[in-house]
Amino acid sequence: MAKLRSAEERSRDPAAREMLARAAELGIQTAFDRADMMAACPIGVGSSAGACCKNCFMGPCRLTKDGQVGVCGATIETIAARNLARSIAAGSAAHSDHGRDLAFTLLATADGKAQGYEIRDVEKLHAVARKFGVKTDGRSKEDIAREVATLGLSMFGQQEGELMYIKHAPRKQQERWRRYGIVPRGIDREVVEVMHRTHMGDDQQAEHILKGALRCAMGDGWGGSMLATDFSDILFGTPRPRAGRVNLGGLKGDEVNIVIHGHEPTLSQMLVRAVNEPELIEYARSKGARGINLAGICCTSNETLVRQGVPSAGNFLHQELALITGAVDAMIVDVQCIMQALPSIAGRFHTKFITTSPKVVIEGGLHMEFDEHHALDQARVLVRTAIDNYPNRGPVHIPDIAEDVIPGFSHEYINYMLGGSYRASFRPLNDAIMSGRIRGVVADVGCNNPRTTQDKSHEWLVRELLGNDVLVVQTGCGALAAGKYGYLLPEAALEAAGPGLREVCEATGMPPVLHMGSCVDNSRILTVLTQVVAEGGLGEDISDVPAVGMAPEWMSEKALAIGAYCAASGAYVLFGIDSPVGASAEVTRILSETWGQALGGKLEFVTSDEEMLKRALAHIDAKRAALNLPAYDAGRFGRSGDLTYYTRMKESAIAG
Repeated sequence: MAKLRSAEERSRDPAAREMLARAAELGIQTAFDRADMMAACPIGVGSSAGACCKNCFMGPCRLTKDGQVGVCGATIETIAARNLARSIAAGSAAHSDHGRDLAFTLLATADGKAQGYEIRDVEKLHAVARKFGVKTDGRSKEDIAREVATLGLSMFGQQEGELMYIKHAPRKQQERWRRYGIVPRGIDREVVEVMHRTHMGDDQQAEHILKGALRCAMGDGWGGSMLATDFSDILFGTPRPRAGRVNLGGLKGDEVNIVIHGHEPTLSQMLVRAVNEPELIEYARSKGARGINLAGICCTSNETLVRQGVPSAGNFLHQELALITGAVDAMIVDVQCIMQALPSIAGRFHTKFITTSPKVVIEGGLHMEFDEHHALDQARVLVRTAIDNYPNRGPVHIPDIAEDVIPGFSHEYINYMLGGSYRASFRPLNDAIMSGRIRGVVADVGCNNPRTTQDKSHEWLVRELLGNDVLVVQTGCGALAAGKYGYLLPEAALEAAGPGLREVCEATGMPPVLHMGSCVDNSRILTVLTQVVAEGGLGEDISDVPAVGMAPEWMSEKALAIGAYCAASGAYVLFGIDSPVGASAEVTRILSETWGQALGGKLEFVTSDEEMLKRALAHIDAKRAALNLPAYDAGRFGRSGDLTYYTRMKESAIAG
């Protein structure tokens, strides 16, 4: 019988540990239990012992011995490359489809057909219009938005040429992409081509298969995801720092709790509006509640946290635990990262589990399909459904654990933060890296995975990186993990940052970890790196910058797509957990050596947090040396100790 881990072995988070104990008392199985009881497949993807191909019905073909091939003759290299390529295509499709939906919403808003939506950030609209070559002089915002949305939608079906965003990457990087043949022609075309290439009897040379996968991922990073970020900002406002809270303690025992979970901001933004309407607040009071509390899980949570300060109930592995509190009156989900176990757990309590996307129906849930054309009315119906359910509550157990956070660092705000309204610039950041105050930058992103200790890798790596004067930027569940342990507050620099990074944080009032948004907002990180290169002094393309990307607790195909487009963009990318291509030494070599030589970026899988840190710091130091920058010296900086900036930053964020 499989050994079940203790709560301490399952999660770094004290709130999660408390709820895991509660789940055990109630006899409720969670993802942590299932991970312990479900042995990882020793043959298929994710194992270094072998590989499995199930792309046709002659198999599945399980390759476990050197020299063994599939029924069709497929080698381990071909099978490993095909499996990875298909995962990257699925991840790219998921994130890019998110962008497509936002493009449709922007178009409907411009045409006055999307109830409740408006163009909130006209300045961002004009900036995106300039990127797309759309004229703005003498035109209404609706007219501009209509053309921008139409051009955005055209990128999905585009068959030839290059995606519009490509020309905004560093010129040297563009040249690398064209030489290697991975510039995406159209978002959907690249996804379809990967699926075609990996069908039985098609592409069978590992590097060539993976070129197609890279081009597909590029269509996401420099296409669908970048578009999703830009269009979200136009519709809902570009994020700026604001106060918020993270963890299960954000749920309220005396209020109607609505938990939003998934990834798309269109519904969640309307729910934010609806729960603040006086009529609905009074309706909640008529049912005995003190008010309405909206909280989030996963990337929908990130979307509302960075824009409205809506509290987050936690990251990916908190979705079941939130229900086990007994305090959730409705969990409303849209797409991605939603466990099928949720309706069953909701059924143990009074919780209404509601699916809303036409792409997601889950057995046992209540399906109330969302339509942006009637968005606000439908949001009100969903809120009323939760309110009506409030009197049905049974016993409630909410951990009294939540942490203050200051998220919302868009690339636009970082420019402003470093230079003000009239001198907005990345120059201070570049100078801090060049002088050695900041050793380098690490983007720590990605998921939680129940096969490891929740948040442990994220927390340890962030703490060690900060202590080594590395500025950390985060998105998605990794950002929520850092928030739980206090790293998203300016004063964290005093406790965790090395002397040089602390000095920079004191001068600017920024936290040592910058929360930049949801998973699709990794495109913001690409934009930051592009602007760093354009500012000068740190090389000619992204591959020259002392920067590393990592996903230490990854689990999804979207994470693989993100890792691939970041590597293609010139970044050194490290993944934890295990390698999905470990069965093939050749494919492992291609991801590192071949991609490194052709693109300047590479993708490696490392199971040890300590080794991941070692490789990241070594890479940063090597890039500093290649740029003839001073070698990192922790003793050169950090003698100011000025707390005034922290106080001002926090007060400003709370004031909103």
